[in-house]
Amino acid sequence: MSPDGGAVKPSGVLSGRTVGEPVVDTPQPPRKPGPVRSALAFLRNVWRGLTAMRTALVLLFLLALAALPGALLPQESLNPNNVASYIADHGWWGRLLDRLQFFGVYGSVWFASIYVLLFVSLVGCLLPRAWEYTRQLRAKPVITPRNLSRLPHHLQSEVEGEPDAVLAAVTGELRGWRKITREDGVSAERGFVREFGNLVFHYAMVGLIVAFAIGKFYSYTGQVIVLANGSSWCNSGVLQYDSFTPGLRVDGTQLGPFCVKVDSFAAGYLSTGQPESYAATLEYQSGDNLTSDTWVPYDLKVNSPLRTAGDRVYLINHGYAPQFTVTYPNGQTRTGVIQWKPDDATTYLSEGATKFDPPDVTDPDQLTRKQLAITGLFAPTGVMSGGILSSASPQLSNPEVSADVYQGNLGEDNGTGQSIFTVDQTMIDEGKLVKVATADLKPGQSVSLKDGTKITFDNVQQWVALQIAHDPTQDYVLLFAVLMLLGLITSLTVKRRRLWVRVTSGADGRSVVEIGGLARTDQAGYGEEFTRLSARLLQAARTSGRKDG
Repeated sequence: MSPDGGAVKPSGVLSGRTVGEPVVDTPQPPRKPGPVRSALAFLRNVWRGLTAMRTALVLLFLLALAALPGALLPQESLNPNNVASYIADHGWWGRLLDRLQFFGVYGSVWFASIYVLLFVSLVGCLLPRAWEYTRQLRAKPVITPRNLSRLPHHLQSEVEGEPDAVLAAVTGELRGWRKITREDGVSAERGFVREFGNLVFHYAMVGLIVAFAIGKFYSYTGQVIVLANGSSWCNSGVLQYDSFTPGLRVDGTQLGPFCVKVDSFAAGYLSTGQPESYAATLEYQSGDNLTSDTWVPYDLKVNSPLRTAGDRVYLINHGYAPQFTVTYPNGQTRTGVIQWKPDDATTYLSEGATKFDPPDVTDPDQLTRKQLAITGLFAPTGVMSGGILSSASPQLSNPEVSADVYQGNLGEDNGTGQSIFTVDQTMIDEGKLVKVATADLKPGQSVSLKDGTKITFDNVQQWVALQIAHDPTQDYVLLFAVLMLLGLITSLTVKRRRLWVRVTSGADGRSVVEIGGLARTDQAGYGEEFTRLSARLLQAARTSGRKDG
């Protein structure tokens, strides 16, 4: 007992541990990383997963899958009327697809997200590969293995001559190989262009994605109908188009200035009535020709677009425009010709409406009571079946029009848009537009109204539908597409392989030549190449031995 009454610790025991006993550290619980380190670790893992090649392949598959609705469903940018009809026909399902942006797939948030993720994944995957490829190009070929007989391809033979001379002859035969000569042999590699082709393919794919993205910003397309009677059209603004689809950064104020004048149109047909060729004779102005008023002739065909002012002009369709002359009771005349829309793509049976305002009428009330509209059907090769006009062929061989003549208020000043192919049905329902005559007319024939007005079907003119396309990235798209093809062909046809040759001294002044080969890819064919190459190397070795002797 201690003087103070406490227990005395035994000798050799300090703080519960015997003297000489090994110190054992008590394991400490792992420290939890801070929020910053946890966030950095999470971002690092996300980046590694995103830049993996398997992720890029998955995103590429998802991009192709996401593009399917754009091909199967009507798109707002192409045909808003079809989109509205689809939504109306499918009720809640159509409205749900509309909210999910399925009618504007290529501009939707989810499609753009996949697009951007694929781009980031490809770039993040390719940069390390390019750096590794650069390191491989700078590195020396690997040293000769100790036992060449263990390689998949092996050959050993004895030749006459000193080892140094034999080795020099063998090395000289390895032209085009990346090689390094050592004391007893040579190490050679070939096929590095395979990985180069692979990198070119993937980098060209990235370039293609970027070019497409930029094209979506600065490209535009539009369609316009021009009468093939010497009528002209100029690319001076979006109001000149019948339909116009701008890119995201196109406001229509900086279009490429040019003009076209369509002089005539000719279509060729097979005996079955199927179109064989479309050709429009036109003239165009662009650049300095606009200021000098010089027209350049050009034959526009379906697969031969006009390229001018950075734009391409395509011939995509044609149709007919009946010409009518209205002779009023006072002797004044009005002639109208406007395109009618083909309802039947096989026979070009067309419908439309040619509208007239009365001459010398300033009173609004009188104007709205005396307007005329000639509507109905036009047949380029007319045949009557049960009193109904139809067309037997798209060729203009027997033109005929089945016309309904309306008089009254056309409703063109009521503040709403109106189709050029029809009259306002509301005006008919309200009795403001009344049918006053019906007639089947051929060129030169006419029909008279009760007030003495005579309507004559003069003849038929043709119109052409032109599509104007502008894409400043089209050359880059072509370049990247060609590079992708070349890179893919290179990576699939070139084989990566290695070759080692060891030359040692043998008996009786001879040299032992040992050759080993290894293919770095799974492609077959290196065995045959190795056999041919080995035979050539041994032949060079034997020749050097005879010269040395």
